[in-house]
Amino acid sequence: MIQQGSGVMIRALRGNATSAAVVQAALGKTIAALSLNSKDNALHFEFTDGSKMRLADEGQSCCERRYMRTDDALSDFVGSVLVRLEVKDGPDVRADETHNVQFLAVTTSKGVLTMVNHNEHNGYYGGFSLKAAAE
Repeated sequence: MIQQGSGVMIRALRGNATSAAVVQAALGKTIAALSLNSKDNALHFEFTDGSKMRLADEGQSCCERRYMRTDDALSDFVGSVLVRLEVKDGPDVRADETHNVQFLAVTTSKGVLTMVNHNEHNGYYGGFSLKAAAE
């Protein structure tokens, strides 16, 4: 079992009510723009009503490398309605470093966009803390 890093534990203690409210407010909205920002490793949504949402893993602790990727074309989902967000744990890979994976399934009216959160660390950290924020 992987230990959770202090960043993940602190955020878990605070709860996730704010993220839940942001996601709930975004459900049913039409996506006007969608981007993955490599500088903040976050998925950014802009909706046709002008509102925005940012999804990112904010569990960073010392000695970790966190990043988000997708093989899907984000532009394929522009114009679709956001239906659901679901987090699924992926496999852990252990070698000299430990690599945790977590999937974010973004269900839209045009299909499912799959985002992959990665956390590479030395084995003393781990876990994910996916947060949603209004921008």
